[in-house]
Amino acid sequence: MSAPTLWHNQLPDVALAKLESSSNGLDEATAQQRHHTYGANRLPAPPSRSVVLRFLLQFHNILIYVLLGAAVVTALLGHWVDTGVILAVVFANAIIGFLQEGKAEKAMDAIREMLAPHASVLRAGKRQTVAGDRLVPGDIVLLEAGDKVPADLRLLQVHGLQVQEALLTGESLPVEKQVAVVAAAAALGDRTNMAFSGTSVTSGQARGVVVAIGANTEIGRISGLLSGVETLTTPLVEQMGVFAKWLTLFILTVAALIFAFGYFVQHQDFSELFMAVVGLSVAAIPEGLPAVLTITLAVGVQAMASRHAIVRRLPAIETIGAVSVICSDKTGTLTRNEMMVTRVMTADAALQVVGEGYAPQGTFSHRGQPFDPAELPVLSELGLVASLCNDAELKHQDALWLVEGDPMEGALLAFAAKTGLDVTQIRREWTRTDMIPFNSRHKFMATLHHDHAQHACILVKGAPESVIGMCQYQVVGGKLQALEAAVWQQQAETIAAQGQRVLALASRRVPPHHTVLEYADVQGTLTLLGLVGLIDPPRAEAASAVAECHRAGIQVKMITGDHAATAAAIGKQIGLQHTDKVLTGVELDLLDDADLAAVVLNTDIFARTSPEHKLRLVMALQAHGMTVAMTGDGVNDAPALKRADAGIAMGQKGSEAAKEAAELVLADDNFASIVAAVREGRTVYDNIKKVISWTLPTSTGEAAVIVLALLLGMLLPITPLQILWVNMITAATLGLALAFEPTEAHTMQYPPRPRAQPLLSGGLLWHIVLVTTLFLCGVFGIYAYALDQGYSLALARTLVMNTLVVMEIFHLFFIRNMYGTSLTWQAVRGTKMVWLAVIVVTVAQFAITYLPPLQAVFATEAIALGDGLLIVGIGVALFVLVELEKQMRLRLRR
Repeated sequence: MSAPTLWHNQLPDVALAKLESSSNGLDEATAQQRHHTYGANRLPAPPSRSVVLRFLLQFHNILIYVLLGAAVVTALLGHWVDTGVILAVVFANAIIGFLQEGKAEKAMDAIREMLAPHASVLRAGKRQTVAGDRLVPGDIVLLEAGDKVPADLRLLQVHGLQVQEALLTGESLPVEKQVAVVAAAAALGDRTNMAFSGTSVTSGQARGVVVAIGANTEIGRISGLLSGVETLTTPLVEQMGVFAKWLTLFILTVAALIFAFGYFVQHQDFSELFMAVVGLSVAAIPEGLPAVLTITLAVGVQAMASRHAIVRRLPAIETIGAVSVICSDKTGTLTRNEMMVTRVMTADAALQVVGEGYAPQGTFSHRGQPFDPAELPVLSELGLVASLCNDAELKHQDALWLVEGDPMEGALLAFAAKTGLDVTQIRREWTRTDMIPFNSRHKFMATLHHDHAQHACILVKGAPESVIGMCQYQVVGGKLQALEAAVWQQQAETIAAQGQRVLALASRRVPPHHTVLEYADVQGTLTLLGLVGLIDPPRAEAASAVAECHRAGIQVKMITGDHAATAAAIGKQIGLQHTDKVLTGVELDLLDDADLAAVVLNTDIFARTSPEHKLRLVMALQAHGMTVAMTGDGVNDAPALKRADAGIAMGQKGSEAAKEAAELVLADDNFASIVAAVREGRTVYDNIKKVISWTLPTSTGEAAVIVLALLLGMLLPITPLQILWVNMITAATLGLALAFEPTEAHTMQYPPRPRAQPLLSGGLLWHIVLVTTLFLCGVFGIYAYALDQGYSLALARTLVMNTLVVMEIFHLFFIRNMYGTSLTWQAVRGTKMVWLAVIVVTVAQFAITYLPPLQAVFATEAIALGDGLLIVGIGVALFVLVELEKQMRLRLRR
């Protein structure tokens, strides 16, 4: 079979001949034989791994290996509670990953469910209904309004056929179909002689021949793209993977060297040395870090949910905070996916119309000034045509105005109400007695109406090129004048050039006895009332959201299947930066990957694009090292959503395929919610960075204490069990408190971080060295003081343990304000979570220091008041020194 992209360039008779079919369809025997040859009309299911294997693969991660190693170490120490906590973290991570596994398979399941379950076909000249999966190439399919297209069809006959193709092209309006040949290079949205599988018939009738089924259809190609798209890892997961590898190598190397030095050079006892090295490993491995990171991400999930952004995969939270470019679909994302009359042109004035979608409330303006529609009587006549020459209905449901019927006709009803008419009352007063329905040949709709006062009129709406030619008069100052057709044609072209759909509205008074409407009644006898321009308007919040993205250093690019002029008009309204140039899908096909990567940075609008184009654009931006977010709602967006670093699907109007392929779902379909998600994502990353910046120096400081003691051949100033206690109590409280830190004021005022930015920056490494040095001074200082005072070894170690905890508490207050000063009331006041953590740690330390049962377990002794004040003084000294260093560093930077 030929690829479906060839059939739109074939004449209907040629297509039938190539498919060895006829206008009567296939006979049953041929259909059976072809079903055996070509298979079922369904999308192939992807190969799946066993449940057990999928679960076991969740443990194939270096960070998990580190955690399991830490669990073994704690088990060797006999601290079974901590072992249980670590293993619980490991299994929790594995379960989360297991539940999120298989997004692509779910997305393709969602696409498969979009295929029509049944189809009406001609077999041997007789109409019959067959299961959708029994269709074969060459079948003749009959389509009617409300049908779902069951396969890719080359249309043979059409009668007013319009098909909603938004799920494939992103175009908001139904596409008018015809049977004439179109160019071989025509974009998907311009193949007007084709009906594609999964799309919906909104009006009219047609018959077409099946040219592609299953995986060979356009929707099948998208499924194939989706299965072949590589899912990128997030920056955090990538960096944590690298960090975990180096950390593991470093800890193992240091432990081995220390053990070798102590055993072969200092000739220490093997068992004591081994336990000391185990203590070193416990101190060095930040086993609580993954758990705290997971909780930090989970807190971000809750915060994003309150801002209508639902996170489907935890690491995606910090990814959205790192995005440097947002590739947005137009329809339903930047726009409302609702048609609206935004411009009215009469012979007397050009008016702008303001409102919200289909809501029947709004205002008019003329040259930027408010305009009262009562000042221009012809507006009421335009409203009359818009109300009566119309088959749609507006309904108010769940605080939303919805349209039943054609979206453009719904927009006309809203416009009529804005002119001051009561549409319901008007429709009761004027009875429709006859009509000429719209079809693609004559491109207009005409209706005949009578009222109870013996008045009658003909009302017409349609394409300007058709309606203007049917008119004899125009209304100027409330009076009839001869029509200036050339002027009106120019006005129509001006409106269309702004990306708007243009309709001409006309009328004619007829005698009351005129009850039958003929084509002759509307030819050359009408009065042209005016032109209306319709567009799917941008969301009210979109412009401010785009502006905030630009202030945060984030580029916004529109990628749509709609026409170039429409995309450019919307792009200007929402404030995109490069609106002077629009690249179309045909132009993109002429560019190789290198050329595309060169132009993609300076182009913000891409029109008439296919799924492959969206995928190429995302990859071209990623080739520049950019972190890309892709928003969308249609099936056509699913491959790009999956490939993007952060896929964002629309929750209300988005397809299930788009939602399953995305990491985030916007519950309110609002582009402005993306900005809120970016803000939360940046907050989460800042908090993660704070957690790491607090954890690594403290872990390194603890480890350095043991390393220095072993190198000096002295008794450990703190036991492995006490080190484990410090790790457990502080990581589960102090580290966790940082997960709840609020958004900082400057969060959206700096550019996105580079994707390759390491977690261990030069500044953090210096901070680790500084804090480790201060920890060593504090620990060995208090240890030397205790020995000098003649304290027992147990009491000296108790002082050291409490000194470590107090220094970590004061270090926490420093880290909370690592970008600004910590010497403010707001900084000292902290948050509820910070003080709750400090209280819990303080109570726990008092318990382990003063309660006899715990003293027996941890080998501690009670501390005198004076020594306790000395410990607090050491913590204050650490805070003052690191704060002074930060202020000097900030001043030098400025």
